[in-house]
Amino acid sequence: MKPLGATRWAIPEGYIPGWSNGPEPQFTSHETVCLLNAGDEDAHVSITIFYSDREPVGPYSVIVPARRTKHVRFNDLTDPEPIPLDTDFASIIESDVPIIVQHTRLDSRQSENALLSTIAYPQG
Repeated sequence: MKPLGATRWAIPEGYIPGWSNGPEPQFTSHETVCLLNAGDEDAHVSITIFYSDREPVGPYSVIVPARRTKHVRFNDLTDPEPIPLDTDFASIIESDVPIIVQHTRLDSRQSENALLSTIAYPQG
């Protein structure tokens, strides 16, 4: 299959609430990056996190097999360090092959949950 997407993506908005309402893990408040690799080669993806008050952190490394999708919760990223809760952040996603990137947030701090989803900003 012909590759689809771009090799650099930006998500300028990120925030993981410090607490949640509802059963875990289904209703744990989170940020997720949804990665689609429609091509015939594995995608080696790096994620760099930017903060308003300190230097960027990363890369966090992810492999998305060829012709597969992978949903990565920012809450689960730990190496090189966990992303702090209740902290604004942004991210740059880079891949060695074209991919599609979507950003999703579940905010379950209230019993009326909110889900946000948008395509990331592509470049290259």
